[in-house]
Amino acid sequence: MIDGNALIDRLGSRLAGLRGRLTPNAGMNQLTWFRAGGPAEALFQPADEEDLAEFMRAVPAEIPVMVAGIGSNLLVRDGGIRGFVVRLSARGFGEVEALSERRIRAGASAPDKKLAAVALEAGIGGFHFYHGIPGAVGGALRMNAGANGVETRERVVEVRAIDRQGKLHVLSNGDMGYAYRHSSASPDLIFTSALMEGDPAEREEIRAAMDAVQMHRETVQPIREKTGGSTFKNPEGTSAWKEIDRAGCRGLTVGGAQMSPMHCNFMINTGTASGHDLETLGETVRARVLEKSGIRLHWEIKRLGLFRPDQDVQEFLGQLL
Repeated sequence: MIDGNALIDRLGSRLAGLRGRLTPNAGMNQLTWFRAGGPAEALFQPADEEDLAEFMRAVPAEIPVMVAGIGSNLLVRDGGIRGFVVRLSARGFGEVEALSERRIRAGASAPDKKLAAVALEAGIGGFHFYHGIPGAVGGALRMNAGANGVETRERVVEVRAIDRQGKLHVLSNGDMGYAYRHSSASPDLIFTSALMEGDPAEREEIRAAMDAVQMHRETVQPIREKTGGSTFKNPEGTSAWKEIDRAGCRGLTVGGAQMSPMHCNFMINTGTASGHDLETLGETVRARVLEKSGIRLHWEIKRLGLFRPDQDVQEFLGQLL
């Protein structure tokens, strides 16, 4: 049983000097775009980078600490999340500033759309694709988010991050270890901001590219639904949606969860889905694609937390791999 008050009381004076907001038993179903899942034992929203560092130094190593962005690419299981979830505040980590005709400093909690808008205003090209990514900069850095043929790794110069011991790191592009929808930077690091670089461009050209991104999203993606964005990474040589469609999973439903009829690599909560419904649907799709084509789809959505008793969901529904 999750009891955030007991966790906070246990740490007592260790947390006394923090300036951010501590919330016990925080409802993650109110923070994720799926609107499903159990509570976090405790949620911490740091005031700024130094406050985050103080928090990380204060929490003993045996207590789990996980970071959640704006909740767009996150599935929380119904048993909730043990330990602390860190959610960076907009005030402390949401600023985006053009530093020169090529460079932008972006806070990790800034929405990707805000980064695209600042780049447009400053006449810096190469950031238009962020206009169509439903997430925040921190998640884009972690997942090497991309769209329309451009990836985050093409824009990153350096990234600031706080580790589990509260130490500040400044990582180069090479340190991030980027690959397709992946960074090999330590999972214990919480990214706080990034220095990014594009090229000078005409605002009309940038605006046209952003409009094309928006038109594409509105035409082919269920952007008005409760969804976490792309559910699975594209396998080499094909697209996840094509394999899902071939396996007969377009519109497939489990409880209140459905693979979107509009774009079948988007999983949606039709209104009543639990975390268990969503994950069961995802693993059902993976199992059917494996059976149909031999392809093992990999989750792009991040899954966190505990299953409720007797609600375990096995990968590929337990098929032999």
